[in-house]
Amino acid sequence: MTEYFVVAKIVSAEGDKGFLKINSFSNDPNRFNNLKKVFIDFWGEKKIFSLQSIIRKKENIFIKFKDFDDKESVGVLIGREIFVNDSDVQKLPKGHYFIHDVIGSKVIRNHVEFGEVTDVYSMPANDVYVIRESSGEEILIPAVHEFIESIDTLNKVVILKPGEDIYEDDED
Repeated sequence: MTEYFVVAKIVSAEGDKGFLKINSFSNDPNRFNNLKKVFIDFWGEKKIFSLQSIIRKKENIFIKFKDFDDKESVGVLIGREIFVNDSDVQKLPKGHYFIHDVIGSKVIRNHVEFGEVTDVYSMPANDVYVIRESSGEEILIPAVHEFIESIDTLNKVVILKPGEDIYEDDED
């Protein structure tokens, strides 16, 4: 069964030739350069779209799909997410993880299940994991080596470094 991963969202039509402005969810500005096809969800079914052109202007990315040649034809696509299938997912360097691989992971601290990763905030310095403790409280843990011992995306397990003092509140 093919898996799909969201990589961008279509923000608006650009000009009158069928170009679309997208908001990329990747940190890699060249993410779309080698893609030939993407998928867009219509009522639970992924439809394939062939990429014809990709243009970068400053920080913006504009794409054009084959057979979509005017502003009217792309109107139905605005606001939709763009997906790639598992064969087009980018390979990450060691020690880097996709957000969807971390969310839902069990969190272990001092050999005891501590909670679950429910969200990841992408911050300028580093990502921050939102962990819902067994008690229902949420805590934020920076996704840095000082706090994280290991991450096993296959088994969905995040192991925090042992100790209590590094997790103390600074709100005093």
